[in-house]
This record gives sequence, structure tokens and C-alpha cells, in this order.
Amino acid sequence: MLLHKPQKPTPPWRARAKPAGPPTLDGGQALRDLSFAQIVRSITERNRMMARTKRSRRSYGAGEWGRNRVRVFPDRKTGLYQMEWRENGRRLTRSLGHRDWTRAKRQADEAAAGVAGPERGGSPPGARGHGDGPGAKRQADEAAAGFAGPEMNGKAEAEPEPLTLEGLFEIYGEEVTPTKAYTSRMHDRAATAMFLDFLGRDRRPETLSRRDWDRFIRARRAGRIGPSDQPVGNRTVGADLTFLMAVLNWAARSKDEHGRLLLDRNPLKGLRKPVEKNPVRVVVTDKEYRALLKVSRQVGWRFHVALVLAHETGHRIGAIRHLRWSDVDFDRETIRWRSEHEKTGYEHRTPLSAKALAVLRQAWKRSPGIVDAPVLPSPKHPLKPVSPSQPHVWWCRAEQLAGIERKHRRGWHSLRRKFASDLMDQPLKVLCELGGWKNAKTVLNCYQ
Repeated sequence: MLLHKPQKPTPPWRARAKPAGPPTLDGGQALRDLSFAQIVRSITERNRMMARTKRSRRSYGAGEWGRNRVRVFPDRKTGLYQMEWRENGRRLTRSLGHRDWTRAKRQADEAAAGVAGPERGGSPPGARGHGDGPGAKRQADEAAAGFAGPEMNGKAEAEPEPLTLEGLFEIYGEEVTPTKAYTSRMHDRAATAMFLDFLGRDRRPETLSRRDWDRFIRARRAGRIGPSDQPVGNRTVGADLTFLMAVLNWAARSKDEHGRLLLDRNPLKGLRKPVEKNPVRVVVTDKEYRALLKVSRQVGWRFHVALVLAHETGHRIGAIRHLRWSDVDFDRETIRWRSEHEKTGYEHRTPLSAKALAVLRQAWKRSPGIVDAPVLPSPKHPLKPVSPSQPHVWWCRAEQLAGIERKHRRGWHSLRRKFASDLMDQPLKVLCELGGWKNAKTVLNCYQ
């Protein structure tokens, strides 16, 4: 007879809290009951499932694996739905050419039925609508390519969904707008929202007419539409219509995934935009420039450099703001204006005057000595140029310090007009080269 020795009770001061149980995985199985390899596989599978959940995106499958499996999913870059299936062990993918999720799922179901084996419908191989012969493969290929869907009970797939204004602006915004400058991108987004609200998101682009053109002009002038809800002039209306014409002209020259033009033609081609009969073009006088130059250092050394360069070179403030020290050649006393920062996309070099060279040498002493650093660096980010809105703040501050009364449309571009007026005695070709004008007609119509 085996006798067990009674255990003494544990004193309260030695009592410790025991864990509720051994550590477990998500499935509830204790770690001590698993081998090391099983633990590693369990953790790997859990991490894989968590990663799949984070990266999940919309996908739909139809048919059976190994027979007629078809999957549709959106392309990550274009957003257009893709159809994927296997043929002779190869995985094939074709674009459906649209972004309609309901339609993509319907096409997947019909394509799966079109490539089903003979057991699915009882038809022999290669029969119409069934089988895995060449006819069924051709139907699946055509359905995936978007040209024609597999015929179900004698009914063909509907025609491709017509292009709407919303779809056209969306494509333009994804492919063209990102290539523009910051201010142009902002204008594109605001104009897109305005035109979609006014013309209708489901409107067909080819149905636009002269009536829509005139109706928009009247409503925009009156302030019934637009971001500010305020009346605007012909110049603003013309800028909005220029964007609309750019979108339609681009669609008339661009093709989709199947080689078809997005638009056969621009329905608004030939219509004239409103222009101001007596445009206000303010020119800075010599007296005003000297007053601004006198207080320029109080505003800041960056404003002083920008003011002198704008007056001496006659270039736009946007091009001056993006200047880098690699563009300045002190030995040859020239400066390079890059095409990506010029409104006309015209890259050129111009000589520097003595005053421009002097302010640039002073600014170089303040620079970190990096050749590719901006001439007018941002105070917070020395390797980036000043923000687009900062020159306007400088100008308003300088006018206030100089005691100059604020005048509508007098700003940095007024110095460009002063440059053209001061060089009226020079040959027109020379003036265009110095100021960076690509077309002499612009100088004659707008600056002299």
C-alpha cells in the first residue's frame, strides 16, 4: 500500500499568483503541445493572413478551379478592371476598358460560362457558349479584351459603356494634370468640379454644343457658378474655357486600350472665348520702382534679390523663384532659364547686367555653397525654393513700407511690362531674346 505524504499548506507570505494557463496561439492550442516547426509555421501563417488583410483589394472570381476559373480585379495604376484566366497552363490577362464593378462581375460570370467544359451544359467541345475548344477560347478572349462578350442563349454582350464627362475628366486628371505646375493643377481640379456640377457628370462629351458654351459664359460672369460665387470678368471665364477645350482636344487625339479615340472630334471646336475689350495692364513707373527698391532690404534680402532680377531681366517671378546657382554663370555673366519653369516652355540664356551680377554675388555669400541650391531658398528648407505665395506677400509688404497706394493688377508682372517699355528702341528680335518671349506677336499685343 502506497501512502502519500500530506503536503504542508503554503504560508500566505510565500503564495504567488499562478498564470491562468500555458501560452497559446490564436487557435487556442498550447505552445507546449506543439513542436518548434509547428510553432514557426503557425506564426508564419498568421503573419501572412494579417498581411493579406492589409493589402486586400477588390477582386471577384467565377467558375471552378482547373476548368473555367475567371477573375476580375482593378488595375492599380489605371483603375480599369482586368480579367484573368488560364489557357493551356498559361495565365492570361486582358483589360475590360471600364471601371464599372457590377459590369465587371457580370462579365466574369458570362466569361466563366463561355469557357466551361462539356460537362457543364452537356454540349460537345467547341459548341457555341460551351466547351473548351477554339470557339470557347475565342469567346473568352474577346470578352476579356472588351470587344464582345460570350454569347449566352444567343444574346451578345452589350456595347462598351459610353464615355461620360466624369470619366473623361477623371482620365485627364490622372494622366495629364499631374504633369503640370502646382498652380495649374489646382486650377484643373477646381475647374473640373465646376464643369461637372454645371454640365452634369453623366453627360456625354460629344453632345456638348454652342448652347452649353453660351450658357456657361452667362452663369460664370454672373457668379452663379464657380468656387467664389462672385461675378468674374472675361479673363477668368476664358481661362476656364481654355481648360475645357484642352480636355476635349486631348480626348480627340488620345486612344483607349483598344486603339479607339476617346472622342471622334471636339464638339466645341471653333467657338470663340470671351476677351476683355479694354484689358488693364499696369506698368510700374520709375518712381514706384525706386521707392520699392529703397525699402526692399527691410522686407528681406530675398525680396531685394528678386526685385532687382525681375527689373533687370524682365522675366516672370515664377522663373526667378526656381533659379538655382547652377543656372548662374559668373564667368560668362549669363543666366539660364529652364524650360520647365518658363510659361512657354522655352529654355534660353540671357546676359546679366552689372546690377543683377552684384545682387547675385551678395546672395551667393549667404548661400550654403551648394551649386544646385536655389538662389531664393525657403527659410525653413534651404534646399527648396520659396513658396509660390511668398513673393506676393513680399510685394504687399514693400508697398506698405514705401507708402505706395495699392493698385489693382500691379505686381510682379508689371515689372515685366516695364522691361518691355524701357527697351522699345531695341530691335524686336533682340527684345524677345532678352525677355524670353517666344512669339513677337505677344510683345506687340500685350507689352507695348
